[in-house]
Formats: sequence, C-alpha cells, structure tokens
Amino acid sequence: MNNNPLELLMNPRSIATVGAGNNPMKMGTIQALSIVMDGYKGNFYPVHPNDDQIFGYKAYRSPLELPEAPDLVMFVLPAPLVIPILEDFGKIGTRRAIIITAGFRETGEEGKRLEEQLKETASRYGIRFLGPNCMGIINTEISLNVTVLPLEAKPGRLGMASQSGTYITQTLPYLEKRGIRFSKAASVGNEADIGLIDVMEYLGDDEQTGAIALYIEGLKDANRFLEVAGRITPRKPVVAQYVGGSDAGARAGSSHTGALAGPDYLYEGLFKQAGVIRVDTIEELYNQGWALANQPPLRGRRIAVLTNSGGPGTAISHTCSEGGLDVPRFSETLQGEIKKVIPDYGSASNPVDLTFHMDTEAIGATIPRILAESGEVDGLIVHGLMSSGFIGAIYPHVNRLLGFESKEDFLEHFSPDPTEQAAMSKGLGMPMVISSFFGREDDYTRTYQDCGIPVFDAPEKAALAMLALYRYNKIREGGYRDNPVLPLCNESAAATISNALNGGSTVLDEYQSKQILAAYGIPVVREILAESPGQAVKAAAQIGYPVVLKGCSARFAHKTGKGLIYLNLENEEAVRQAYDAIIDAAGMKIPVLVAEMVRGGREMMAGVIEHPGFGPCVMFGLGGIFAEVLKDRVFRLAPLTEADALAMLEDIRAGKMLGSFRGLPAVERSALAGILKELGNLALLHPEIAEIDLNPIIISEAKPVVVDALVVLKQQGLSGSQDK
Repeated sequence: MNNNPLELLMNPRSIATVGAGNNPMKMGTIQALSIVMDGYKGNFYPVHPNDDQIFGYKAYRSPLELPEAPDLVMFVLPAPLVIPILEDFGKIGTRRAIIITAGFRETGEEGKRLEEQLKETASRYGIRFLGPNCMGIINTEISLNVTVLPLEAKPGRLGMASQSGTYITQTLPYLEKRGIRFSKAASVGNEADIGLIDVMEYLGDDEQTGAIALYIEGLKDANRFLEVAGRITPRKPVVAQYVGGSDAGARAGSSHTGALAGPDYLYEGLFKQAGVIRVDTIEELYNQGWALANQPPLRGRRIAVLTNSGGPGTAISHTCSEGGLDVPRFSETLQGEIKKVIPDYGSASNPVDLTFHMDTEAIGATIPRILAESGEVDGLIVHGLMSSGFIGAIYPHVNRLLGFESKEDFLEHFSPDPTEQAAMSKGLGMPMVISSFFGREDDYTRTYQDCGIPVFDAPEKAALAMLALYRYNKIREGGYRDNPVLPLCNESAAATISNALNGGSTVLDEYQSKQILAAYGIPVVREILAESPGQAVKAAAQIGYPVVLKGCSARFAHKTGKGLIYLNLENEEAVRQAYDAIIDAAGMKIPVLVAEMVRGGREMMAGVIEHPGFGPCVMFGLGGIFAEVLKDRVFRLAPLTEADALAMLEDIRAGKMLGSFRGLPAVERSALAGILKELGNLALLHPEIAEIDLNPIIISEAKPVVVDALVVLKQQGLSGSQDK
C-alpha cells in the first residue's frame, strides 16, 4: 500500500496552501479553514504574496521561504499561476499536490496545452498530484478535510472516489442527517495524474474502509479498472454509479472533467465482470455503500421482516422478493416463540407485524434475538423502531391531557434509552437494516445510526440495502478472478489477415472469416467454396443434402435480402438453379459457399467490438432475425475467464432458452462459453481486427455451430475502430 501515491497525500505531516487569504468568501480561504478548523494536527503553511498572516498563521511570500518542504500543497488560484509555483515547491522537495484550480483540459485546446505543461512540470520533480479541477480529499482517521464544507461527523467506514467534487463535500450535511460517514474520500477532477482507479486501489487496502463508493463519468483505462476492482471485490464491496452512458451524460461529463464516457452496455458488462455492484442514483450509492460498509455478510436468502405497520412490511417483502430474496413463512415453533411477546392481533408468520404496538423492547431487542437464534433467518429488516421522534410529534395534542411543563420533560418521561438495544442488534451476527419515517430527531434513529446500523427513510430503501448485501454475497462466493492466459497466435489466421490488408481489403469474406474462427477451435458449419455450378454440385454431394448456397465475397458482407442465400436445397438441380440465381443477383462472378443445412430451434449471436479506453469487448446475445429488434445482448472485456463467459450466458434476458426448452435439450454451455472465450483471445492476438460478427450461432440439438461470420479489419495506420 505504501507504493500508492495516495498514501502520503492522504496522510501528510504538513500542508501548504496557495490561494488562501483572509477573505472568507474566497474558495481558497474556505478550504484552508476546513484544514485548520476540523482538527488536522500537522503543520500548516499558508503561502500568500501580500498578507503576513492568514487567520493567525504566519504567511510566506514564496515556497522558497518555507521552514520545511511540506508533504502536501493545495492550489486554489488562477490556472496560469499554478505551474511556476508548483515548480518552486518541486525545488524544495514537496512531492504531493492537490490542484483545486479549474481551467485546464475541460475548457478546450488551450486548457489541454496547459494541463500537459502541468504534467510535465510535476513529472520533472517527481510530484504526484490530484486534479486539476477537483475538490480535494477527506481523511477522517486524522481529521483532515480540505473541502469547502465543515466535516462534523465522526470517522466512518465508507470510502469514496468521485469524479464530481460535489459528492464528497456539498453532500456532507446531507450525509450527516442520514448517519452516513466517510472513512476517506477523494475528488479526482481531470485525473491528469492520480485517478479514480488509484483512489479505489488505495481504499481497497485501507483498513478503516469497509466498502468503496464510486461516482463515475468515464474511465480512461477499463482494463486496469477490471484488474484492480477484481482484486478488491472478493474481499471488500465496491458500489458504483455510472452516468456517462447517454449522449447527454457523456456530453456533460466531458465538459465537467473531460471524462471519457462510453456506451452504458459496456460499463454494465465491466462492472459485472469486476464484481462491482451498480446503482442508478447517488442516494443508492450512499445508502447501499453504507450498509455494505457496516453490516456483516448476508450468508443466505432468508430475510425476516419485523414491523409495527402492515403497509411498510408489505413493501419491504415485495421489494425483497422481486430482487431474489426469500421472505419465508416461519416454522410453527418459531411463530410460537414470537407470539409470546406480540399482541394477540399481531402476525408471527413473516412479516412479523405488531400492528402499531409501541413496545420498543419487543421490536428492538426480544424479537430480533429470537429470530437470530432460530436458525431460520439470514438477515433482518425492521420498520417502526421509534420513540422521541414520534412522541415529540404527538406532544402538542396529548399534553393537553397530561399537562407537562415542557416538551423536554414529556420526552424524558416517555422515551426509553435505546443504547442497549442498538448494541445488542449490532451483535446479532447477521445483517440488520431499519426503515423509519423519523430522522435523527428520533433517539432510536440517531442511536442506531451512530452504532453503524443503517436507518433509511423508506421501506423500499431498506430492502434495497439488504439486496445489495445479497448481491455482494454472490460476488464473494465467486472468489477471485483468474488471470486468463492467451494461447499462441495461429500463423494461418495471421497470414489470412495480413494478405487481406496487403491487398487493400478491410473486410474478410465469410469463408475467410470462418477459417480464422476454425483455427482457434470455434465450431463452424461444414462448407466448401465453389467457383462453378459443377463444383457446387460436387461439394453438395460431398457434404450431403440438404445444403445451403451463399454468395461469398467481401463486397457483400451482409447478404440477407439481396438474393444471395438459398436454404434447404435437396438435390442437384436445386443447387444448379441456386448457383445461377446467386451469380445473377450479385451482378458479377463471385465464389459461392456450399454448406451443410444446420437446423435448430434456437439462434444466438456473438461478436467483438472496440471502444476507446476498453479495447476488444466480447458480445453475446439472442441472434437470428430478432437480434436488432430485441437487442438482448451483454458484453465483457477480453480476455474472458471461463466464469466470465458462463456468466454472460446467464445474463441475457432469454437465458432460459439455453436450458431444456420446448422439448429441446439444454445447450452445452461449456461449448458456447468456449466460443466467447476464444473470440476474446482471437481479438487480442490479432489487434488488426476491428469487429467480429457471428450471427447466427445455431444450437443444433445441444451443440452451438457458427453458420455465418464476418470479420472486419482496421484500416491500416488507424488504431481506433468502430462501434456497432
């Protein structure tokens, strides 16, 4: 962990600021105040060209006048001024910087040029830096806060890396109200040097951090993200929100930090491959991240719902069930134990419904203990644990009857102390989350939150948090991701590609495409290339009727609807007629493929595409004529492990078709997964390939067979490729 540039940046023994003065309305001053007011114990050195003191601290005209080289310097001043002052810090030995200043790559060409100069200067002096255009860091372990808002909460267990500064600073009051507390957090800005993946890697090794939350607008290096996240997620949860998948999101992210966004479906595949739990909203990122950071593992699917109101209990149960959790009916024995402590009108079956019974001892301690000891429950969701919030709300009405001198006296008389119940709940040995419509004004909400037990303001949010624990349990069960080893490059396939490029072609014909696939063990249909009607008849006899005839030319990469395909030809005359018809439709003499007629009730598709920052990505989905209409497909980064490939088969919406289906046998999944693995290998071994399209892959009985294929090559001299 000491090799990570975040280690020193997050734990500086001394900090200098450039841009902080005595004007409390200036951003630099506000951030410097966060450093000195929130408990940081290290040395603080303000650098200012005019002021002798900055809120009581001696100020220095230049970095060259400082009594020591600070471990960290923070810049909040106009962009053109940053580089010469950074150079002075480099000369005295400072090796970490946070550049809050905006006005670099995100602003256009001149900003890009300035950012390159910044990187060159930092590199020359061995300075690693966060930003520019960021909002800084938080390290609650040493009370270090360099952001714009005060940090008043105690140290927590949720680490965060964000490509938006707002989500680690403007949200601090929002998080405090919900009992959510950071361990460490970093805003990465333009990621000119230290980036989001570096922060994730640091948090993955940080003992204080129980779970990692990521806000992502775009990744520069998806493969490194996969490698780092794949090492972290089997032992620590990672939750991510990605917002660059739409045109509007990508455009906003680019103008915000210059982030490199990509299609949503690629990020969806990347997160699944890396074991990262994806969420849709920032609220879910915080909520589910906090639950994962603080709760013990959920080791099964059985969830107990304990409530004092039927509606919230039903909502929790429904959300759990929809997500794959089980809310089982309890055994008669367990129901008998529960009935001893609930009203006669209550339900003990699950949900356990006390129906607005205000016995906080029963709902907060006795029943949870019974459930935990029963062996019938893996996790617990409670709604209705409340005291001072509720009692305070009814005070104006009931005090007319009771006549207490003050609301405080009223609360003291009727509100029990929840401290022991919260401590007991923390020790249940299984995850517990709470739903309550009262916030931290309620002593139960406040005490449970401070004890690390999440309290959510809606029943469904509590259920979603439990579902996040369930999703992470499945990720943990998957174990560590293997590092795939590529096979040797096939010389025959390499020669085919080279010959095509040397001949000026960027599209291989169907026969060439299948020859490359076959060279890597991908099962393709039996076929023979014919140059005349007689050769076609001879080939059909050799293969055996019925056969298929197809025009085979790179000029006609897509043949459907062009009169270039004839199916189910049963005899010699049909073959001759089909051959002549294909040549006529092509309008020129082209080779014709004669292939076996493969039948099957299921058609799939697979392929490879590239996108900047991702490299080759393997696609799998429902094939045939409905492929473009239904778009039921999933993606993973190459190379694939066997587990990656098998997971892709499960991920498509039509995945059940791969099992026994309408009298058809279950597909040989290992064979289908093998096709996906080899596609990824092939694309990596031959970087000249831009796209591969296998559609359809017919499932013949149980075996997958590629019956049509297209390989597209990159134009020579170009490293990019097209996205289908």
